[in-house]
Amino acid sequence: MAARSVCVFCGSRKGARPAYEAAATELGRALAEGGWRLVYGAGDVGLMGATARAAQAAGGDTFGVIPVHLMQLEVGKSDLTRFVVTETMHERKKVMFMNCDAIVVLPGGAGSLDEFFEVLTWRQLGLHGKPIYLLNTEGYWDPLTGLIEHVIAEGFADASLRGFIEVVADVQELSSALRAALS
Repeated sequence: MAARSVCVFCGSRKGARPAYEAAATELGRALAEGGWRLVYGAGDVGLMGATARAAQAAGGDTFGVIPVHLMQLEVGKSDLTRFVVTETMHERKKVMFMNCDAIVVLPGGAGSLDEFFEVLTWRQLGLHGKPIYLLNTEGYWDPLTGLIEHVIAEGFADASLRGFIEVVADVQELSSALRAALS
């Protein structure tokens, strides 16, 4: 069986808490140790860089996708197993999504939210069945999950929406969920 791939959406910054970078580093290592290929935004900064460097240090396979206009800003990490440069952000997201079996969202900003909502919408519309995990380091995603509950309560989504997302507290719980989903 071919190795499975996990797409990680996360910040190009480290964030305000050291726990975010620690979780990103732990995730990169866990992906490599689990035999899963990391698919991510190909940056060498913030949580993106921490995840990739840890995966590489643990001998993991890495697949990075970056649009040409972010090569300098996100310090395109060209020493990956596979490094793809796209023309647009849309193309980046498509290539990342098409090359993964599961999606994990770490803390991040507007870009990570955009990526999360796009794959969530596609799942809601029945365009894919890939699992989507929110790594809720120190409760980072609590406001987001509250918003999703609000959207459901206000009648803008069916209750089934919450079933398309699995919130996990730490990398250990995430690794168990990935093993169950990708075996």
